[in-house]
Amino acid sequence: MTLEVFSHPVRVYWEDTDAGGVVFYANYLKFFERARTEWLRSLGLGQQALRDQTGAIFVVSETALRYLAPARLDDCLTITVQPETSDRASMSLQQQAWRTHPAGDTLLCEGRIRIGCVDATTFRPRRFPAQLANAIAIAITNPDSVPP
Repeated sequence: MTLEVFSHPVRVYWEDTDAGGVVFYANYLKFFERARTEWLRSLGLGQQALRDQTGAIFVVSETALRYLAPARLDDCLTITVQPETSDRASMSLQQQAWRTHPAGDTLLCEGRIRIGCVDATTFRPRRFPAQLANAIAIAITNPDSVPP
């Protein structure tokens, strides 16, 4: 991995695998969700606090994943988050799952995730709260500012 992006460690547990001992394909979406939540925390934005203070929540509006290699029980993974684009009420992120190993890292899954901001009560689209919009803009224009 050469890009300076946010990363979050994940270990593969029994519950993450299918009958063949391989990470079930849909679980990569869970890993990506966890990493996005931790990315927001690294920006000082907890999702529950954001909801309580502003009434804003997030919904996933689109996903596109590509699977390249399997992850297995007990693998140590690194899940990355890199925001790519943002407008007033949505953002697009590039995410990857890497198997980390001293002999070299292997890209397992990559995807683009589109997130929308909605009102927690009505689920109607709304603008990102100012503190979030500013943090996203900084992360997009200066990815080196995102904590690892």
